[in-house]
Parts: sequence; structure tokens; C-alpha cells
Amino acid sequence: MTQIAIKQHCKPQRRSLLSSLLDSLSLLRQRQTLARLDDRALEDIGITRKQAEVEASRSIWDAPDFWQK
Repeated sequence: MTQIAIKQHCKPQRRSLLSSLLDSLSLLRQRQTLARLDDRALEDIGITRKQAEVEASRSIWDAPDFWQK
């Protein structure tokens, strides 16, 4: 694998409203899918039923920190 080092910081790009909305809808769909997984599938991805329920119940605006950069 090739790695590239960037020595200067890039300015964060402003996200459009449409892009933010689409990301939020995607997050909602992912959480709904997570809630429907059976125990075997949850075990395969390394999380418990309780962790899945907690994640699935989070609000749509409660996105991971790395999405907000």
C-alpha cells in the first residue's frame, strides 16, 4: 500500500445543505438496518444487542464526530 504525506493543512470544505441531508438520511437507514440485524450478524461485526439498540436509538442529528469536520 502506498502512503502519501501531505505537509500542509487543507481547509475544510463547506458542505451543502443537500449533502448534509443525504448524509443524515444515510445514517438513519444504517441505524435502522443495524436494529434489524439478528444476534449472529451482530456477533460477526463484534457488537452486542444492547450496543446495537443504543446506536439505533440515537437521534438523526447525533452523528459521529468525524462527520462534522
